Amino acid sequence: MTPHDPVAAARRQAVSVSVATGLYGVSFGALSVAAGLSVPQTMALSLLMFSGGSQFAFIGVVGAGGAVGAAVASAALLGARNGLYGAQLTPLLDLPWRWRLPAAHVTIDESTAVATAQPSRRAARVGFWWTGVGVLVLWNLFTLLGALAGDRLGDPRAYGLDAAAGAAFLALVWPRLASRTAQGVAAAAVLVALATTPVLPAGVPVLLAALVAVVVGLLTQDQRPATGAAA
Repeated sequence: MTPHDPVAAARRQAVSVSVATGLYGVSFGALSVAAGLSVPQTMALSLLMFSGGSQFAFIGVVGAGGAVGAAVASAALLGARNGLYGAQLTPLLDLPWRWRLPAAHVTIDESTAVATAQPSRRAARVGFWWTGVGVLVLWNLFTLLGALAGDRLGDPRAYGLDAAAGAAFLALVWPRLASRTAQGVAAAAVLVALATTPVLPAGVPVLLAALVAVVVGLLTQDQRPATGAAA
């Protein structure tokens, strides 16, 4: 292993993101039980749905007295982004067919962020699997702890767990904001999310913010061949 081994760096990133995200599972477990779900129901959501944003959307609707159909619709809307992640990761990872089904289950925000931040396919694969499996294990473990503890934990935000995952994402994204284009995309996405969050259902602001990057990519794709030739 060299001092700048990208595979080792990807593994370290994966572990740090997995721990930060997994700890937040305590919050979900406690809030899920407080919303009226049983411990087995809470664990089923974390194991089978396994998408933190969708899980919080689901228990948010249920806890507010909403219908199950509305809860499912909200969770599905917020989880739609994972399909976009799959389209991005398929050519990047180029996994054999036998691994694509388990890979689909651990295609989440965290595994996508770590994988796409790597400089090589091998490092991307290591980052993806270590993050996806790491979050899966730790998220379910801490979900169980939170569900068993229930409301005895008090407000989980008092422990700063709601900021841990966000801080980990910021650490991953920050080095990628070196160019003016990346900075402009990030700023526009933030503005779109802030402007639409108060007026649109949960999940929609995230998708709209992501569309900023899509639009910029479509507008600049014709310039890439010329730029590459010049380079």
